[in-house]
Amino acid sequence: MAAKITVKDHKSIQVDGDFELYDEKGNKFDLTGKPTIWLCRCGHSKNKPFCDGAHKAADFKSEINAK
Repeated sequence: MAAKITVKDHKSIQVDGDFELYDEKGNKFDLTGKPTIWLCRCGHSKNKPFCDGAHKAADFKSEINAK
């Protein structure tokens, strides 16, 4: 399945399907066995670039609507 990226209101970015994730130096993240990941949007995660739920305590607000 091709990658599907869903930006969730007040939450993380959900990535499903066939994808790879790299840092800016070209190092590949080990996502073995993870068909879905959640990426931080709020900037408060202690496990960036992955979401750790910190957006809840930070009361992060951001609504996204495709147009």
